[in-house]
Amino acid sequence: MKTTCSPAKVLTAFTAMMLAGSLVGCDAAANAFEIMEAAPGVAAEAPSPGGDAANALVQLESLPVKGRAPKTGYTRDEFGPAWADVDRNGCDTRNDILARDMTDETFKPGTNNCVVMTGTLADKYTGTTITFTRGQDTSSDVQIDHIVALNDAWQKGAQQLSDDQRKELANDPLNLMAADGRTNSAKGDKDAATWLPPNKGFRCEYVTRQTAVKAKYRLWVTQAEHDAVAGILEGCR
Repeated sequence: MKTTCSPAKVLTAFTAMMLAGSLVGCDAAANAFEIMEAAPGVAAEAPSPGGDAANALVQLESLPVKGRAPKTGYTRDEFGPAWADVDRNGCDTRNDILARDMTDETFKPGTNNCVVMTGTLADKYTGTTITFTRGQDTSSDVQIDHIVALNDAWQKGAQQLSDDQRKELANDPLNLMAADGRTNSAKGDKDAATWLPPNKGFRCEYVTRQTAVKAKYRLWVTQAEHDAVAGILEGCR
């Protein structure tokens, strides 16, 4: 039986290869490419979390430590339209990430496997399994979280980014993850100093990815945030 990939999962495989090259070196990118060639019908399940804890600690020390800038001027529109099709694959970013992070997905007929109708999420924030069904009263059960919240990014350097850079940040697969809706809402715009995933087993990857995102977009951290992230990473090694 021939295995096919949705446009979202083809995008994920390419993204994972590129992130591997930029975050963990050329050898990792080459290995990712070899895997893709060997099994063209299989896409990577998630972007690289930005290397192991030791590398993340080095990356953390490269981030400036400053106080928060004012929230003045922040609106969601400063990061472009929500869930735009920035990669022009025919699917909006929300559906790309749903398809990447869930299993057993079904898609709305006639959407070229873009609009996710049902699926199963192994939620990393809570460690629970969520059955997703698209609908007016159920779609919010699974939300797409910005691992570095946009409001937090705005107060820590994103005001100085261009419109296109902020739009890229808001739609970057490295900074996005399908998550339990209630837990994501509880997180809000908090950083690692004020909120961590209830699932302690995910905290190492969580702060590693936050650090990678902030390094990629030249954002800064507060002293309290720096210390919180460093403390977690020290325990991950």
